[in-house]
Amino acid sequence: MYDYADFDRAFVQGRVAEFRDQVERRIAGSLTEEEFLPLRLRNGLYLQLHAYMYRIAIPYGTLNSRKLRQLAMISERWDRGYGHFTTRTNIQFNWPKLRDVPDMMAALAEVGMHSIQTSGNCVRNVTADHFAGAAADEIEDPRATAELLRQWSTDHPEFAWLPRKFKIGITAAPHDRAATKTHDIALRIVRDAEGAVGYEVSVGGGLGRTPMIAKTVREFLPKAELLPYIEAILEVYNLAGRRDNKHKARLKILVHEIGIDEVRARVEAVFEERLAAFRGVNPGLLAEIEAAFAPPAFVALPTEDYARAHAEDPVFRSWVDVNCVAHRRDDYAIATISLKPIGGTPGDATAAQMRLVADLAEAYAHDEVRVSHEQNLVLPHVPRAHLPAVHAALREAGLATANVGLVSDIIACPGMDYCSLATARSIPIAQQIAETFADLDAQRDIGPLKIKVSGCINACGHHHVGHIGILGLDRAGVENYQITLGGDAAEAAAIGERAGPGFAYDEIVPAVERLIEAYLDHRLEPGESFLEAYRRLGAAPFKAALYPPEERSDAA
Repeated sequence: MYDYADFDRAFVQGRVAEFRDQVERRIAGSLTEEEFLPLRLRNGLYLQLHAYMYRIAIPYGTLNSRKLRQLAMISERWDRGYGHFTTRTNIQFNWPKLRDVPDMMAALAEVGMHSIQTSGNCVRNVTADHFAGAAADEIEDPRATAELLRQWSTDHPEFAWLPRKFKIGITAAPHDRAATKTHDIALRIVRDAEGAVGYEVSVGGGLGRTPMIAKTVREFLPKAELLPYIEAILEVYNLAGRRDNKHKARLKILVHEIGIDEVRARVEAVFEERLAAFRGVNPGLLAEIEAAFAPPAFVALPTEDYARAHAEDPVFRSWVDVNCVAHRRDDYAIATISLKPIGGTPGDATAAQMRLVADLAEAYAHDEVRVSHEQNLVLPHVPRAHLPAVHAALREAGLATANVGLVSDIIACPGMDYCSLATARSIPIAQQIAETFADLDAQRDIGPLKIKVSGCINACGHHHVGHIGILGLDRAGVENYQITLGGDAAEAAAIGERAGPGFAYDEIVPAVERLIEAYLDHRLEPGESFLEAYRRLGAAPFKAALYPPEERSDAA
């Protein structure tokens, strides 16, 4: 992973000192809240329903044990002993006191972390495949590109005040594990007909009140031309994006209003000018970045004990079969640590749990941890010989739930329990669904199923791209939950179709039960997933299950 250079350290320390002065002036009253608002947001500090919320960047979701232990310390010293991992692979602390935030920033800087550009109308944290550098199906590690973009975008003077927030996601595999098509810019590392490595570039993705899937603007872009092309996209957006209405200010609205062909024409025209003036990225910097993402020093260990444990221990076998996937080396595995215990809050981890994961990464997994956009943690490089010890430690700490990718592995935003924008609760809905399907054998029989819950139209829970999406809204002061079906965040990305009228708080979980029962009744065989069955059958049998005539007079 990338380590801060002297420039990075000086830059972050300068920002800490600057924000400390701003906080002191706010507490003293010489700055009004209106004046303080843009200052705190550009440093990741929000004012939520009950308290401030502090959002910390985890670039491309990569951590090591030192960083994770520092996050644990910060959560205990200045918050309430836990953190919440988000769909942007960041971590949020929900209860900091304003006077303590500069000290939190200084503690982050000690380990090469910060909160810069985790809010505001700028390029946000660049996300990547959480299996990057370990997955057997990728062309190359996409995090080197993500790091180049991070360095380029941080405090970029031209793009610091965009019409709206801007998000970039990158993958290097045919299977999109990073939900890239929901981003303003989606990059996929590909090869051309001659085998050269470059990028497929798509633009205009985004969720929220107007969900859209990104459209391809360039089939193949040579690697060396990435920065001027990204700058061309941002210049076109910065000049033509709407600033009169924040709900219509995202790049996706521009793509929708003028069309992808016109966007492509404008981008290519600007790109031609920028490329002519571009002198390339410093080769030394590129070499430094690429070296930072070199594979770890893999070790060959005997796997007989692992094979014996897998054969003899059904609990361990279930965890491996569900939570672990193939590594590029046969004697290694990629192990996902579920932060979705049955009845728990999706994405939350206590300080003790963070320290345990840090210990496991250091002892057994080449000191590397990833955060997934699905709100789980990942040990990307675990020798299979170490999997029994890793599982035993996770099980003792309550972190060995074998449900990754199953019905209880639910994405959920904080909802009305924390967020001032939320119009309904989302955490209790996720908890109740997980408790309803608590039996892990039943979950495995149901198979792959992604349920995603948002507490408002802003869609921080990614409900639009859930196989089953749930959106909580306020209807005349009463929580009402809409269901969408058939969404997908992977390579065949799709926005889910609204099923019909919404459900009351006490109706939504039974409605999900009926959906899953209908799927089990209609699937061709146990191997056909919910999404596959929905695509084959269409919405009709699922709507019939949701709105039986005897229960809903307003069925549509």
